[in-house]
Amino acid sequence: RFLSLSLENEYRLELKKRADEAAAKIFADNLKNLLMASPLGNKSVIAIDPGLRTGCKTGVLDPQGKPLVNKTFMLVGSQEEKLEAGRILLKLFETYKPEVIAIGNGTASRETEEFVRTIKFPQKIHIVVVNESGASIYSASDVAREEFPDQDVTVRGAVSIGRRLMDPLAELVKIDPKSIGVGQYQHDVDQNLIKNVLDDIVVSCVNQVGVEINTASKQLLTYVSGIGPSRAQAIINFRNHHGAFSSREQLKNIPGITSKTYEQAAGFLRIANALNPLDRSSVHPEAYFIVDKIAGDLECTVSDLINNDQVRNKINFAKYVTDTIGLPTLMDIKNELAKPGRDPREPLQLFSFDEKVRHMEDLRPGMRLTGVVTNVTAFGAFVDIGVHQDGLVHISQLSDRFVKNPHDVVKVHQQLVVTVLEIDLQRKRIALSLKGEKS
Repeated sequence: RFLSLSLENEYRLELKKRADEAAAKIFADNLKNLLMASPLGNKSVIAIDPGLRTGCKTGVLDPQGKPLVNKTFMLVGSQEEKLEAGRILLKLFETYKPEVIAIGNGTASRETEEFVRTIKFPQKIHIVVVNESGASIYSASDVAREEFPDQDVTVRGAVSIGRRLMDPLAELVKIDPKSIGVGQYQHDVDQNLIKNVLDDIVVSCVNQVGVEINTASKQLLTYVSGIGPSRAQAIINFRNHHGAFSSREQLKNIPGITSKTYEQAAGFLRIANALNPLDRSSVHPEAYFIVDKIAGDLECTVSDLINNDQVRNKINFAKYVTDTIGLPTLMDIKNELAKPGRDPREPLQLFSFDEKVRHMEDLRPGMRLTGVVTNVTAFGAFVDIGVHQDGLVHISQLSDRFVKNPHDVVKVHQQLVVTVLEIDLQRKRIALSLKGEKS
């Protein structure tokens, strides 16, 4: 009698533990793909947070992501208001010469996109719809209030949308991952497990991409290995007081940065205009002596090793193996010398939805539409096709072959062409398929 109850509880807890771990892994895989999404880079952007009742909040960002000006225009109202909206956007374009217009994918996004495309700008400008999940959470957070104390919540949201296009990783680290909406049952599982798994993923992504120390926010620096919140704030204070960093060695002058911390973190911190070219790369300082020795043996400078393929091809890396630095590390150094400070993320591919489809009522079975994966779960993938309601590609419709794990076929932020299977207007459900498409 007692043994059966004990076994039942033990088995139930074991199944719950397995379910928690599976849900955490799905969330982690989605978050990694979202954080590693392709960045636009340092380009001037007009960011628009769409809205019907309160108007469209618009901000202009310089190539470093600094907000320059913000405006509000109305799309619902008299013809004069629409004409005024067009004049506002044309004036912003003529004044700041942006290269891209970023529009959030929330309420009225398709109407806003359609309106912006009717404006005859003097030069061609790309229009991109950006996933704004979590932007409202960020705009009301302590981080946003600290960053923009004098700005309205809606303005902060527009700035977040623009920055998310420029560098998704740098902006998304400011938001609690559970607010981004790429998980599965994440609020029902062990919260400590979820937090630890997601924090590890964010740290991994930040370190893989690297951080520009002279422009990084406190939140981004916090996730660099060995830094943490207090040291991140110390780096910001040092930067504000002494100006931009010119070498990694300056980190040793910051209170709280010990030799161990420096050894752990320095390789993930980049300095674009550093005097030492290795400070611009992911080569760790403790390996600098190897590069200097190679340059000395070849009677050239470190800059020659970086800029000259012929000089670099002469290196016999096997002869530089030591007790502390093995051949795999030397191969990493070789690759880094070829492209110092390279971004491992894929180049951005500009994307647009079908202009003829804006509402669920416009959908018909058999339609083939472009879409973006917004979430991947154990039972399939959700795809945004531009109708304010994500469609589901069930796991049985992901491929012509058997699919055990949806992550083997699709990933968050992937661009797809899907076929509409069914539309349920009453329950607001859309069934999609990837069968017959090249994977």
